[in-house]
Amino acid sequence: MSNLGTITLGLWQQIQEDWDAHGRDWTLPGFRAVAVHRFGVWRMTIQPKLLRAPFSILYRALYRKIRNVYGIELPYTVKLGRRVIIEHQGAIVIHGNCFIGDDSIIRQGVTLGNRYLDRQFEAPKLGDRVNVGAGAKILGNVTIGNDANIGANAVVLSDIPPSKTAVGIPAKIIKFTSIENNA
Repeated sequence: MSNLGTITLGLWQQIQEDWDAHGRDWTLPGFRAVAVHRFGVWRMTIQPKLLRAPFSILYRALYRKIRNVYGIELPYTVKLGRRVIIEHQGAIVIHGNCFIGDDSIIRQGVTLGNRYLDRQFEAPKLGDRVNVGAGAKILGNVTIGNDANIGANAVVLSDIPPSKTAVGIPAKIIKFTSIENNA
């Protein structure tokens, strides 16, 4: 789980990677949300604050449009890995302290948020290549390992190890049996 790659790439290189990951379709709401996020992160590098101000105004307007029109809430404070795909729009809420690893996929209706009102800064950490199904809720200070799959509508309240699949409410890890074992 490393977002170091996003630090070394420039804004346009990151957006180019995201554009490629989203099938080179700039009209996709997921691509637009990620591009606005990248812009929001980039504008924070501008010093002094006076020079940053017009970019901040533009970012806030674009962020609100993405949130209100497409239903994707992705604040610039999220640590977003490279080539993250937001597959569909609608009811996607991502906590500002979340960490999402490289090549992960987020689908519609997903919430990555805090679990307790008195621990408002705790947020999930997703590893690389995590596949989050539609409607899934990942809540609290939990870690989802690399290559994990979270099933549709699952409610994840505890850590999921790498390369595992979790489904259900509350989410439980399931085991797959190969076809050869059943023969």
